[in-house]
Amino acid sequence: MKAVIQRVSRASVTVEGELISSIKDGLLILLGVADGDTRRDAEVLADKTANLRIFSDSEDKMNLSLLTTGGSALVVSQFTLCANCSHGRRPDFFAAAKPDVANELYEYFCERIKVAGVEDVQKGVFGADMKVELLNSGPVTIIIDSGDLKK
Repeated sequence: MKAVIQRVSRASVTVEGELISSIKDGLLILLGVADGDTRRDAEVLADKTANLRIFSDSEDKMNLSLLTTGGSALVVSQFTLCANCSHGRRPDFFAAAKPDVANELYEYFCERIKVAGVEDVQKGVFGADMKVELLNSGPVTIIIDSGDLKK
């Protein structure tokens, strides 16, 4: 399971011209579920994300987490994070989990980040053609692979 985590001042998801969800200060989390990922991957990644100290304290040092700032999370499923670009010029997505498995683990990740203490968790629409807008703060962008966390 891979997450691209972006610290944002605001972010939103629109589908077919309709605003689906939006947040102010917090994290936009693009989540890719790979074949073989488990609920444990979602648990470990959600806990790490909620506690990741990437928000500035009063001395402008990255010492605060989403939990300590009371920020929001917008979680968007993105199978393209599982792309294989090693052959040719067109990526393949064979490493991505099948949609039913990916959706179940995406929903579970969203539940687990709430369990970790993030009160405001917004979501995109799984499988939809989404328009994601954000104002990156910093910019701060972190990439985490759950496989690296389990080592």
